[in-house]
Amino acid sequence: MPEKPRSPLSPCRQTVLPVDPIGGERRQFLKMLSSTAAAAAVAAPALASTGSQVNTADAKDNRTILITGATSGLGRHVAERLAGPTTTILIHGRDRSRAEEVLTAIRGAGGTGRFYRADLASLAEVFGLADAIMKDHRQLDVLVNNAGIYTGKADEGRQVSKDGHELRFAVNYLAPFALTRRLLPLLTASRPARIVNVASSGQTAIDFNDVMLSRGYSAQRAYGQSKLALNMFTIDLAKELQGSGVIANSVHPANYMDTPMVRESGIRPWSTVDDGAVAVLHLINSPDVEGQGLYFSGQRPSRANSQAYDEEARARLRTLSTQLTNS
Repeated sequence: MPEKPRSPLSPCRQTVLPVDPIGGERRQFLKMLSSTAAAAAVAAPALASTGSQVNTADAKDNRTILITGATSGLGRHVAERLAGPTTTILIHGRDRSRAEEVLTAIRGAGGTGRFYRADLASLAEVFGLADAIMKDHRQLDVLVNNAGIYTGKADEGRQVSKDGHELRFAVNYLAPFALTRRLLPLLTASRPARIVNVASSGQTAIDFNDVMLSRGYSAQRAYGQSKLALNMFTIDLAKELQGSGVIANSVHPANYMDTPMVRESGIRPWSTVDDGAVAVLHLINSPDVEGQGLYFSGQRPSRANSQAYDEEARARLRTLSTQLTNS
Protein backbone atom coordinates (compact mmCIF):
# COMPACT_ATOMS: atom_id res chain seq x y z
CA MET A 1 0.00 0.00 0.00
CA PRO A 2 1.45 3.23 -0.89
CA GLU A 3 1.14 4.54 2.58
CA LYS A 4 0.30 8.05 3.54
CA PRO A 5 1.79 10.68 5.81
CA ARG A 6 1.35 10.73 9.50
CA SER A 7 -0.32 13.68 11.10
CA PRO A 8 -3.09 14.29 13.63
CA LEU A 9 -6.14 12.18 13.00
CA SER A 10 -8.35 15.18 12.59
CA PRO A 11 -9.74 15.29 9.05
CA CYS A 12 -7.15 16.41 6.53
CA ARG A 13 -7.81 18.13 3.25
CA GLN A 14 -6.39 16.49 0.20
CA THR A 15 -3.35 18.29 -1.12
CA VAL A 16 -2.75 18.07 -4.86
CA LEU A 17 0.88 18.67 -5.64
CA PRO A 18 2.52 19.35 -8.97
CA VAL A 19 4.58 16.37 -10.05
CA ASP A 20 7.09 15.68 -12.73
CA PRO A 21 6.11 13.33 -15.52
CA ILE A 22 6.55 9.72 -14.47
CA GLY A 23 8.19 7.02 -16.51
CA GLY A 24 6.38 4.20 -18.24
CA GLU A 25 7.25 1.62 -15.60
CA ARG A 26 5.93 3.77 -12.78
CA ARG A 27 2.81 4.70 -14.76
CA GLN A 28 2.14 0.99 -15.29
CA PHE A 29 2.58 0.41 -11.56
CA LEU A 30 0.05 3.15 -10.76
CA LYS A 31 -2.43 1.54 -13.13
CA MET A 32 -1.87 -1.84 -11.49
CA LEU A 33 -2.47 -0.41 -8.02
CA SER A 34 -5.65 1.30 -9.11
CA SER A 35 -7.09 -1.83 -10.74
CA THR A 36 -6.03 -4.01 -7.81
CA ALA A 37 -7.80 -1.75 -5.34
CA ALA A 38 -10.93 -1.72 -7.45
CA ALA A 39 -10.99 -5.50 -7.68
CA ALA A 40 -10.36 -5.82 -3.95
CA ALA A 41 -13.45 -3.80 -3.18
CA VAL A 42 -15.69 -6.53 -4.61
CA ALA A 43 -13.60 -9.63 -3.91
CA ALA A 44 -14.76 -12.19 -1.37
CA PRO A 45 -12.72 -12.42 1.84
CA ALA A 46 -9.61 -14.46 1.22
CA LEU A 47 -9.66 -16.27 4.53
CA ALA A 48 -12.72 -17.09 6.56
CA SER A 49 -13.08 -15.88 10.11
CA THR A 50 -11.59 -18.32 12.59
CA GLY A 51 -13.75 -17.23 15.49
CA SER A 52 -11.01 -15.61 17.55
CA GLN A 53 -11.43 -15.44 21.29
CA VAL A 54 -10.71 -11.72 21.17
CA ASN A 55 -14.09 -10.03 21.11
CA THR A 56 -13.16 -6.42 21.67
CA ALA A 57 -10.03 -4.32 21.62
CA ASP A 58 -11.35 -2.20 24.45
CA ALA A 59 -11.75 -4.91 27.08
CA LYS A 60 -9.04 -3.36 29.26
CA ASP A 61 -9.15 -0.16 31.25
CA ASN A 62 -5.67 0.77 30.00
CA ARG A 63 -3.83 -0.13 26.80
CA THR A 64 -0.22 0.08 25.67
CA ILE A 65 0.18 0.47 21.91
CA LEU A 66 3.38 0.38 19.85
CA ILE A 67 3.29 2.08 16.44
CA THR A 68 6.33 1.89 14.20
CA GLY A 69 6.99 4.83 11.91
CA ALA A 70 4.90 7.09 14.11
CA THR A 71 6.73 10.41 13.81
CA SER A 72 5.06 11.45 10.56
CA GLY A 73 2.39 10.48 8.06
CA LEU A 74 -0.06 7.69 8.77
CA GLY A 75 1.64 6.48 11.95
CA ARG A 76 1.60 9.91 13.52
CA HIS A 77 -2.03 10.41 12.56
CA VAL A 78 -3.02 7.09 14.17
CA ALA A 79 -0.97 7.80 17.31
CA GLU A 80 -2.57 11.17 17.88
CA ARG A 81 -6.04 9.79 17.22
CA LEU A 82 -5.52 7.05 19.83
CA ALA A 83 -4.17 9.40 22.49
CA GLY A 84 -6.19 9.60 25.69
CA PRO A 85 -6.03 9.19 29.48
CA THR A 86 -6.18 5.38 29.39
CA THR A 87 -3.64 4.83 26.62
CA THR A 88 0.14 4.67 26.55
CA ILE A 89 1.47 5.21 23.03
CA LEU A 90 4.96 3.94 22.24
CA ILE A 91 6.31 6.00 19.37
CA HIS A 92 8.95 4.52 17.10
CA GLY A 93 10.93 6.58 14.60
CA ARG A 94 14.36 7.93 13.76
CA ASP A 95 13.89 11.66 14.33
CA ARG A 96 13.70 12.75 17.96
CA SER A 97 12.55 16.30 17.19
CA ARG A 98 9.55 15.04 15.21
CA ALA A 99 8.85 12.50 17.93
CA GLU A 100 8.67 15.29 20.51
CA GLU A 101 5.94 16.97 18.45
CA VAL A 102 3.90 13.76 18.52
CA LEU A 103 4.51 13.26 22.24
CA THR A 104 3.37 16.80 22.94
CA ALA A 105 0.12 16.13 21.10
CA ILE A 106 -0.39 12.85 22.96
CA ARG A 107 0.16 14.50 26.33
CA GLY A 108 -2.12 17.35 25.34
CA ALA A 109 -4.88 14.78 24.89
CA GLY A 110 -4.26 13.45 28.38
CA GLY A 111 -2.34 10.42 27.21
CA THR A 112 1.09 9.02 27.96
CA GLY A 113 3.78 8.58 25.33
CA ARG A 114 7.34 7.40 25.00
CA PHE A 115 9.76 7.57 22.10
CA TYR A 116 11.97 4.70 20.93
CA ARG A 117 14.54 5.37 18.25
CA ALA A 118 15.57 2.60 15.86
CA ASP A 119 16.63 2.25 12.24
CA LEU A 120 14.61 -0.64 10.81
CA ALA A 121 17.24 -1.10 8.10
CA SER A 122 19.35 -2.71 10.84
CA LEU A 123 18.21 -5.98 12.38
CA ALA A 124 20.38 -5.28 15.41
CA GLU A 125 18.39 -2.10 16.03
CA VAL A 126 15.11 -3.91 15.42
CA PHE A 127 15.99 -6.42 18.13
CA GLY A 128 17.20 -3.59 20.34
CA LEU A 129 13.83 -1.89 19.95
CA ALA A 130 11.97 -5.05 20.94
CA ASP A 131 14.23 -5.65 23.92
CA ALA A 132 13.76 -2.08 25.13
CA ILE A 133 9.97 -2.41 24.89
CA MET A 134 10.01 -5.65 26.86
CA LYS A 135 12.28 -4.17 29.49
CA ASP A 136 10.21 -1.02 29.98
CA HIS A 137 6.67 -2.41 29.77
CA ARG A 138 4.80 -5.27 31.36
CA GLN A 139 2.07 -5.30 28.74
CA LEU A 140 1.65 -4.64 25.03
CA ASP A 141 -1.94 -4.69 23.81
CA VAL A 142 -1.51 -3.56 20.21
CA LEU A 143 1.41 -3.69 17.78
CA VAL A 144 1.02 -1.68 14.58
CA ASN A 145 3.73 -2.49 12.03
CA ASN A 146 3.35 0.69 10.03
CA ALA A 147 6.87 1.88 9.18
CA GLY A 148 8.00 1.36 5.62
CA ILE A 149 9.54 2.84 2.51
CA TYR A 150 7.94 3.19 -0.90
CA THR A 151 9.65 3.31 -4.29
CA GLY A 152 11.82 6.35 -3.55
CA LYS A 153 13.22 8.66 -6.18
CA ALA A 154 13.28 7.45 -9.76
CA ASP A 155 17.07 7.49 -10.06
CA GLU A 156 17.99 5.85 -6.75
CA GLY A 157 18.44 2.32 -8.02
CA ARG A 158 18.84 -0.79 -5.89
CA GLN A 159 19.77 -0.21 -2.24
CA VAL A 160 20.68 -2.58 0.56
CA SER A 161 20.14 -2.58 4.32
CA LYS A 162 22.89 -2.58 6.93
CA ASP A 163 22.67 -6.36 6.87
CA GLY A 164 23.11 -6.51 3.09
CA HIS A 165 19.50 -7.30 2.20
CA GLU A 166 17.50 -5.50 -0.49
CA LEU A 167 16.32 -2.39 1.34
CA ARG A 168 12.56 -2.54 0.77
CA PHE A 169 12.38 -6.22 1.62
CA ALA A 170 14.42 -5.50 4.75
CA VAL A 171 12.47 -2.51 6.06
CA ASN A 172 8.95 -3.35 4.89
CA TYR A 173 9.05 -7.04 5.70
CA LEU A 174 12.05 -8.44 7.56
CA ALA A 175 11.91 -5.71 10.22
CA PRO A 176 8.24 -6.27 11.16
CA PHE A 177 8.77 -10.03 10.95
CA ALA A 178 11.68 -9.89 13.40
CA LEU A 179 10.06 -7.28 15.67
CA THR A 180 6.79 -9.19 15.91
CA ARG A 181 8.42 -12.52 16.62
CA ARG A 182 10.53 -10.96 19.38
CA LEU A 183 7.49 -9.29 20.95
CA LEU A 184 5.13 -12.27 20.72
CA PRO A 185 5.67 -13.41 24.34
CA LEU A 186 4.72 -9.97 25.63
CA LEU A 187 1.71 -9.71 23.31
CA THR A 188 0.49 -13.17 24.29
CA ALA A 189 0.90 -12.41 27.99
CA SER A 190 -1.16 -9.23 27.47
CA ARG A 191 -4.10 -10.92 25.73
CA PRO A 192 -6.49 -9.90 24.40
CA ALA A 193 -4.06 -8.22 22.00
CA ARG A 194 -3.93 -7.25 18.34
CA ILE A 195 -1.31 -7.08 15.61
CA VAL A 196 -2.00 -4.81 12.64
CA ASN A 197 0.33 -5.04 9.65
CA VAL A 198 0.07 -2.08 7.28
CA ALA A 199 0.30 -3.64 3.84
CA SER A 200 -0.64 -2.43 0.36
CA SER A 201 -2.75 -3.30 -2.66
CA GLY A 202 0.46 -2.97 -4.69
CA GLN A 203 1.58 -6.60 -4.32
CA THR A 204 3.93 -8.52 -6.59
CA ALA A 205 4.60 -12.27 -6.50
CA ILE A 206 7.91 -13.17 -4.88
CA ASP A 207 10.60 -14.67 -7.11
CA PHE A 208 12.28 -17.12 -4.74
CA ASN A 209 15.17 -17.50 -7.17
CA ASP A 210 16.00 -13.82 -6.73
CA VAL A 211 14.21 -12.47 -3.67
CA MET A 212 16.75 -9.68 -3.25
CA LEU A 213 16.32 -8.63 -6.90
CA SER A 214 20.00 -8.63 -7.71
CA ARG A 215 19.05 -9.00 -11.39
CA GLY A 216 16.74 -6.60 -13.20
CA TYR A 217 15.97 -4.50 -10.15
CA SER A 218 12.75 -2.48 -10.09
CA ALA A 219 11.74 -0.34 -7.10
CA GLN A 220 8.08 -1.06 -7.81
CA ARG A 221 8.71 -4.81 -7.82
CA ALA A 222 10.80 -4.55 -4.66
CA TYR A 223 8.01 -2.68 -2.91
CA GLY A 224 5.33 -5.07 -4.18
CA GLN A 225 7.28 -8.16 -3.06
CA SER A 226 7.85 -6.73 0.40
CA LYS A 227 4.18 -5.94 0.95
CA LEU A 228 3.02 -9.32 -0.31
CA ALA A 229 5.53 -10.94 2.05
CA LEU A 230 3.95 -9.00 4.93
CA ASN A 231 0.52 -10.39 3.98
CA MET A 232 1.94 -13.92 3.80
CA PHE A 233 3.46 -13.50 7.25
CA THR A 234 0.13 -12.26 8.59
CA ILE A 235 -1.63 -15.44 7.45
CA ASP A 236 1.03 -17.69 8.99
CA LEU A 237 1.06 -15.67 12.19
CA ALA A 238 -2.70 -15.89 12.51
CA LYS A 239 -2.60 -19.67 12.18
CA GLU A 240 0.11 -19.85 14.82
CA LEU A 241 -1.83 -17.60 17.21
CA GLN A 242 -5.26 -19.16 16.76
CA GLY A 243 -6.90 -19.52 20.15
CA SER A 244 -4.15 -17.57 21.92
CA GLY A 245 -6.16 -14.38 22.46
CA VAL A 246 -3.97 -12.46 19.98
CA ILE A 247 -5.36 -11.67 16.53
CA ALA A 248 -3.34 -10.55 13.51
CA ASN A 249 -4.62 -8.93 10.32
CA SER A 250 -3.20 -6.76 7.54
CA VAL A 251 -4.63 -3.72 5.82
CA HIS A 252 -4.25 -1.57 2.72
CA PRO A 253 -5.36 1.73 4.34
CA ALA A 254 -6.01 3.87 1.25
CA ASN A 255 -4.63 4.70 -2.18
CA TYR A 256 -1.72 7.14 -2.31
CA MET A 257 -2.31 9.05 0.89
CA ASP A 258 -0.87 12.53 1.13
CA THR A 259 2.35 11.51 2.88
CA PRO A 260 6.02 12.46 2.52
CA MET A 261 6.69 8.95 1.21
CA VAL A 262 4.18 9.29 -1.61
CA ARG A 263 5.21 12.85 -2.53
CA GLU A 264 8.91 11.88 -2.56
CA SER A 265 8.08 9.26 -5.18
CA GLY A 266 6.68 11.95 -7.47
CA ILE A 267 3.06 10.83 -7.14
CA ARG A 268 0.07 13.12 -6.79
CA PRO A 269 -1.85 12.06 -3.64
CA TRP A 270 -5.25 10.51 -4.20
CA SER A 271 -6.52 10.40 -0.62
CA THR A 272 -5.90 11.90 2.81
CA VAL A 273 -4.05 10.45 5.75
CA ASP A 274 -7.32 10.49 7.61
CA ASP A 275 -8.79 8.09 5.05
CA GLY A 276 -6.04 5.58 5.80
CA ALA A 277 -6.07 6.14 9.55
CA VAL A 278 -9.74 5.22 9.77
CA ALA A 279 -8.94 1.81 8.26
CA VAL A 280 -6.06 1.16 10.66
CA LEU A 281 -8.09 2.30 13.68
CA HIS A 282 -10.85 -0.08 12.62
CA LEU A 283 -8.49 -3.04 13.05
CA ILE A 284 -7.18 -1.67 16.34
CA ASN A 285 -10.48 -0.81 17.98
CA SER A 286 -13.47 -2.43 16.36
CA PRO A 287 -15.19 -5.22 18.32
CA ASP A 288 -16.44 -6.54 14.97
CA VAL A 289 -12.94 -7.55 13.82
CA GLU A 290 -12.83 -11.19 14.84
CA GLY A 291 -11.15 -12.75 11.83
CA GLN A 292 -7.59 -14.00 11.85
CA GLY A 293 -5.10 -13.55 9.04
CA LEU A 294 -7.44 -11.43 6.94
CA TYR A 295 -6.36 -8.80 4.44
CA PHE A 296 -8.44 -5.63 4.51
CA SER A 297 -8.80 -2.97 1.84
CA GLY A 298 -9.94 -0.01 3.87
CA GLN A 299 -12.42 -1.43 6.37
CA ARG A 300 -13.54 -4.35 4.21
CA PRO A 301 -12.06 -7.87 4.12
CA SER A 302 -10.56 -8.38 0.68
CA ARG A 303 -8.19 -10.66 -1.22
CA ALA A 304 -4.42 -10.38 -1.45
CA ASN A 305 -2.22 -11.60 -4.30
CA SER A 306 -2.90 -15.30 -4.92
CA GLN A 307 0.61 -16.27 -3.79
CA ALA A 308 -0.38 -15.29 -0.24
CA TYR A 309 -2.63 -18.38 -0.10
CA ASP A 310 0.00 -20.76 -1.46
CA GLU A 311 1.11 -22.82 1.55
CA GLU A 312 4.31 -23.95 -0.14
CA ALA A 313 5.27 -20.37 -0.99
CA ARG A 314 4.56 -19.26 2.58
CA ALA A 315 6.68 -22.11 3.91
CA ARG A 316 9.58 -21.05 1.69
CA LEU A 317 9.23 -17.46 2.82
CA ARG A 318 9.01 -18.50 6.47
CA THR A 319 12.20 -20.56 6.22
CA LEU A 320 14.05 -17.77 4.44
CA SER A 321 12.88 -15.13 6.92
CA THR A 322 13.90 -17.21 9.92
CA GLN A 323 17.34 -17.75 8.41
CA LEU A 324 17.86 -14.10 7.52
CA THR A 325 16.75 -12.78 10.92
CA ASN A 326 17.91 -15.64 13.15
CA SER A 327 14.53 -15.49 14.84
